[in-house]
Amino acid sequence: MKALVVYESMFGNTAQVAEAIAAGLRETMSVDVREVKDAPAVPADDIDVIVAGGPTHAFSMSRTRTRTDAIARGATHGEVDFGLREWINGIPDERHSSSLVTFDTRVSKVRRLPGSAARSAAKAGRRHGFASYASPESFYVDDMSGPLEDGELERATAWGRELATLAAAR
Repeated sequence: MKALVVYESMFGNTAQVAEAIAAGLRETMSVDVREVKDAPAVPADDIDVIVAGGPTHAFSMSRTRTRTDAIARGATHGEVDFGLREWINGIPDERHSSSLVTFDTRVSKVRRLPGSAARSAAKAGRRHGFASYASPESFYVDDMSGPLEDGELERATAWGRELATLAAAR
């Protein structure tokens, strides 16, 4: 089985989570990890699962305006004009053989507020013809720039392991 992990990261936290998820997936499947700007515009047909994630900005996936703001606040990763939203929206609307599972990073102080990049990405994926076999997942940072809360990387690895098990059972 093959997985593609695609991530957008502004402060490096989401990149760390993506790598941890990939580590869990790698225990039983082949995994390619790509920053969103380097991800294939059309994922290959032999990919069984795409795990895609990004930071939650203004209760959703990032936009040019929110990425510009993150860079103004010290972000050293990512691109102003291209993120997870643009990548998903660039994928053709058709039934895909891959499943799409989504994750995000978000500030722990707003755990209970509505909206998340993972849920928005999952919804966009469904509009573009992807099925999913797992609920969107959030991983928490202490502040906008991080760091990740204690235990989040271990939780991400365990979630990757669970995703691989669920994919194999399908």
